[in-house]
Amino acid sequence: MTAALANRIVAAGRARARRRTRIALGLGALLCAGVALVLISGPTLTPPLDVLRVLAGGDVPGASFAVRELRLPRAVLAVLAGMSFGLGGAAFQTMLRNPLASPDIVGITAGGSAAAVFAIVVLGWRGPEVSVFALAMGLAVALAIYLLSWRNGVAGARLILIGIAISAMLDSAIAYILSIAPAWPLQEAMRWLAGSLNGVQLAESGPLLAALVVFGGLLLALSRDLEALRLGDDKAAALGVRLGRTRLLVTLAAVGLIAVATSVTGPIAFVAFLSGPIAARLAGPDRSVLIPAALVGAGLVLAGDFAGQSLLPSRYPVGVVTGVLGAPYLLYLIIRVNRGGGSM
Repeated sequence: MTAALANRIVAAGRARARRRTRIALGLGALLCAGVALVLISGPTLTPPLDVLRVLAGGDVPGASFAVRELRLPRAVLAVLAGMSFGLGGAAFQTMLRNPLASPDIVGITAGGSAAAVFAIVVLGWRGPEVSVFALAMGLAVALAIYLLSWRNGVAGARLILIGIAISAMLDSAIAYILSIAPAWPLQEAMRWLAGSLNGVQLAESGPLLAALVVFGGLLLALSRDLEALRLGDDKAAALGVRLGRTRLLVTLAAVGLIAVATSVTGPIAFVAFLSGPIAARLAGPDRSVLIPAALVGAGLVLAGDFAGQSLLPSRYPVGVVTGVLGAPYLLYLIIRVNRGGGSM
């Protein structure tokens, strides 16, 4: 290799790193602007200086309750849940090299949803009990999908097909439980299934933050191995990646993020599905999309909740807004796969 060629390769690598940094900083700046907008806006506008005084612990008549008790918890939970959905979804899609390999497509969130509906309607549970039960069931369903798809390793297409089948079974169970539910539990279950930030408390951010630190940190530590899996199993193994160990750890971390987020906010539709492809468009398909996907996911949830609460004629849960955004992209992706003969 000539010195000129080596210099060009190094320069190209530095240019890609600078581009990734600019994209992350740009997405972070947009996210901060979105949080500021959410804290300022509402049925009545709160001056930015009053918001800062409230955040600093001051008591501002007419603003303290609105900002501290209503807007701040929604903004914080939107950012943390969106990061969890975006990071977990992008990790699955990267590992399996398939944009359809999103937790809300392959049945992982359906496990938490079925558990929550059962707990609300049949067991009569409320609050934290429902969240813990949904978290446990989401992890159990993810484990079942992983074990059922194991055959000398986990193939992406097999895992997706098994996940879709289990998701269909769980959706049928949810529909049956809802059909026999009394009026009040039915309303509560439907609110949970829609994916909503209504009534969230700032204390609920603790489990989400802990999951992001533990599971998100694990995914970022595995980012090099995860990117090597893009090249295929043979090339990744040649590069020294321990395939089984890497897939297991990535699956555990991604499922942990999705399950914890779902247990707190409900299944916010298509955020995990959309975040990775949007981040790849921004950062480039040959670059790690984990951090951009986390920021995109946070932006999607924050913007969806703001639109559902402030911009539309009626108030809608955030999951309804993101579902409207994600469904057309899913249809487009399926049409593209059919035209391409099954290739992604």
